[in-house]
Amino acid sequence: MRILGKLIKGTTIVSEKLVEKDDENASFRELLETSFIALCKELDVSVPLWLKRNTTEFVRFRRTSFTKEQFIESVKFDRLEIKLEQ
Repeated sequence: MRILGKLIKGTTIVSEKLVEKDDENASFRELLETSFIALCKELDVSVPLWLKRNTTEFVRFRRTSFTKEQFIESVKFDRLEIKLEQ
């Protein structure tokens, strides 16, 4: 599984990272969770609250975004976008 993450402030990409995890024994959900946590660590941000809206977007479009309101700590960007890469 490859997940691309972007921190965006206004219309500018502040940071961009790609995380790749492979585990044949893990379910898709487990792999997504570990990849997402690793991506947040790479981007040096806390893990945001994953809402039902995020699940719906991710299933339909293979991407979703998190606003700064979904982070417990204050952040210096407007949103975090993640995308499932092929």
